[in-house]
Amino acid sequence: MGRLVVWVITLLIAAATSEVCHAQVFLASRPNPEFMIGPLFVRATVTPETEVVTLDVLWSLTIPPNMVGAAVEQDLYLLWPNAVDGDSSPGAADPALAAYVKGRGFTPIAEGRLPLLAKSLYRIGEELPPEPIKGGAPFVTFVRQGGPLGLTGPVTYVRIPWTPLLANRTWQMNLRMELTDLMKRRKATWIEDLFWGPQHTISLTFNDVRARALFPVYFERRDRVVRLADDPSQLLVNLTDADHLKIYEFYPGSARRRLSETLDSTEEITLFLDSSEGINPQVLTVQFGYFRGMRSWAPVLIPIAFFALGNLAMPIVMSIVRRASAALKGRVQFGPGGAERETGVVLSRETLARIVPGVTTAEEVLRYCGPDAEEHEQLTAPGRRTLIYRGRRVAPQGRRALGWLATISRWSVEQHEVEVTLDGNVVSDVQARVRRSPLAAPGAASAS
Repeated sequence: MGRLVVWVITLLIAAATSEVCHAQVFLASRPNPEFMIGPLFVRATVTPETEVVTLDVLWSLTIPPNMVGAAVEQDLYLLWPNAVDGDSSPGAADPALAAYVKGRGFTPIAEGRLPLLAKSLYRIGEELPPEPIKGGAPFVTFVRQGGPLGLTGPVTYVRIPWTPLLANRTWQMNLRMELTDLMKRRKATWIEDLFWGPQHTISLTFNDVRARALFPVYFERRDRVVRLADDPSQLLVNLTDADHLKIYEFYPGSARRRLSETLDSTEEITLFLDSSEGINPQVLTVQFGYFRGMRSWAPVLIPIAFFALGNLAMPIVMSIVRRASAALKGRVQFGPGGAERETGVVLSRETLARIVPGVTTAEEVLRYCGPDAEEHEQLTAPGRRTLIYRGRRVAPQGRRALGWLATISRWSVEQHEVEVTLDGNVVSDVQARVRRSPLAAPGAASAS
């Protein structure tokens, strides 16, 4: 517990002295270096064929005009907040690096040498390849096991051997790393992966000494930090195959997106580094995805597919809905009142009982039954005519009601026909006929 408190106090002291330290990720061999790093470019190159990211750290040294290169001759060190893997330069590892981290309670997990190159700034037009520095840059990747907070993440300590080209402003140094954990796949649903393909996120950082295994090394050697010069320095992410690239977002908003001026079909996201930020980490994050094959046509094919499916499915869906609605109406009723439905003129028994042959007149028949009647005249019998009333009643059978909700087991349709024969102006005969038949649903009666 006491050790944890010591580290917390150490972190607070580092934050309080950030304006003095101007901590970067480069360290010198001797305290209080008078030279600076600049310009500096941390460049990640992403290709759709592989998840291995090529990272290039390119820089030059800014030496005061009153000093010569021989006066600042010394090895440089780079603190990298992750593990490094991929291609390495031939040669044995540097045992001094492993001994240094072991002496401070860390555990080395990987050793080797990284490619170290030098590029002339005034011979770019001649297409000369960068010159490799013999032996490369030895490194050690280490973790801390145990301790109050448990196992730490892996970090890397790189030694950059001195070469006269470091002091030559016409040359730019290039430390190259192949990284497999710099690009992370974004979690997404299977629908997103199906239509838009996998999405990835890549983040580049500078001034990031917050890793628990890295901070003790920085804090011990904070007096050897090489400051960042005022030269324009940048974090860059190059995304190749721009024709099949979708950039969803990038952070911070001050970053700039454009097509590369020197590389074919490459999107370039850049963030200028602020030398006044001290030990505050500066981060560039890009979320992107590549699409190929049918996914290239997804913005066009998906709306067309939904339109076609909608038009094909609409008749089927409407037919199913109509049938389901008819079946529901035929078996369930909601609301007050009965479920009988009448069309035309349906005369009740009480109305028919009021029509008495030889007594009831034609005016009384029209008053009792209404004027909606067919009238037939017999030419062979002058003065005799017939009034015909026709109607239809759809009636439920086996109705069970609970409040406003009722269920119906079956339906029947009744065809009503009443003939009233008149001799002169008086009823001479009355005939009533009713035909009943089963019905599947009340809508069928309207269609018949």
